[in-house]
Amino acid sequence: MSRVTEDSIYAALRNILDPATGRDLVTQDMITGLVVKDGNVGFAIEIDPQTSHDMEAVRKRAEQTVLALDGVSSVTAVLTAHREAPGDGAAAQSASGAAARGMQEQAAGAQSSSGDQSSGDQSSGGQEQRRSSGGDQRRGGTQQAIEMPGVRAIVAVASGKGGVGKSTTATNLALACARQGYRAGLLDADIYGPSAPRMMGIGGKPEVTGDKRLVPKRAHGIEVMSMGFLVDEDTPTVWRGPMVQTAIQQMLRDVEWGELDILVVDMPPGTGDAQLTLSQQVPLAGAAIVTTPQDLALTDANKGLHMFRKVDVPVLGFIENMSYFQCPSCGERHHVFAEGGGRREAGRLGTELLGEIPLDIVIRETSDGGNPVVASQPDGAHAQSYAAIAARLAEQVLGAEGQRRQAPRIVME
Repeated sequence: MSRVTEDSIYAALRNILDPATGRDLVTQDMITGLVVKDGNVGFAIEIDPQTSHDMEAVRKRAEQTVLALDGVSSVTAVLTAHREAPGDGAAAQSASGAAARGMQEQAAGAQSSSGDQSSGDQSSGGQEQRRSSGGDQRRGGTQQAIEMPGVRAIVAVASGKGGVGKSTTATNLALACARQGYRAGLLDADIYGPSAPRMMGIGGKPEVTGDKRLVPKRAHGIEVMSMGFLVDEDTPTVWRGPMVQTAIQQMLRDVEWGELDILVVDMPPGTGDAQLTLSQQVPLAGAAIVTTPQDLALTDANKGLHMFRKVDVPVLGFIENMSYFQCPSCGERHHVFAEGGGRREAGRLGTELLGEIPLDIVIRETSDGGNPVVASQPDGAHAQSYAAIAARLAEQVLGAEGQRRQAPRIVME
């Protein structure tokens, strides 16, 4: 079997016409998120939400056309209905509602695809390439870059596995940056398990600007955007790789972030499509990796570190969460998950240990209650631990202390 190429796939898709315009899908730049691995192909077709019924037949033809190519063993095509048709001025449809419906339609489209073709998007999600009518032209080299001119530095908070407290850490670091005088934002990019709405005590659909851009929610002095604002909390997100990429791109490109000194991105756990999309298409200033002290967690954290290094994203250091438990009665520290693992591993891998966060019920309760510990107990020991890490991160990505704005007095909501 010969090896299929992206060029041959785009050439085949030029034969698939949009019934609304009579033009092919590639010329209209409707093909996104193309991934090819070992003969398995996955891509998305961007459509007007109001034409989703008509475009289902187009999706099937696109799948069948690519499947007929030599070297293709499976194809998964999905409809992404997040664009609005040009000139559609229906005021009753807010952009936030359209975004939510579009993303739900993407999930429905994934479920309508053939179940035995799921391997088609188990590849590195950063290979999005769009072809213009000229054929060879590629936007942004091999990646379509997402520009965020109003944001000085974007910092990813990542982990190699779930359950290490990454979201709690990211949230408190963003709040700590704001308390130190930086204009800070928090992007909850964990598509499968968005937690920012609950942790920050906010909900509801985001407002929309006149040019159809989503306005972040504001809580505890920072700007916040999350998939949790667009889909119901109890609705499972069952999406394939290209749809995850598209959702993350929307929350970066289609959000009115304004002027920020630092945007903290709460990454989904692992090293899959979402991480690669952010790492390869967003100008990340660096990544901080959250781990716990035991060997198993550190092994997964190492995978995250090496992934970022492979895509030339600076690793700013490790954050050891649940580092110890301090007895409230005697004050003695107990290392529940082993001791010193984060420091040793950071030294071995040539990075630094940014800080150690204890295992404490107060951190959990304040986060679950929508009033994180940095906001609710800003002068406490836990908040100070987060503050020290945030200061070091800001120093690395923004420069010396003198570049900091004068810290305002933040009134916690």
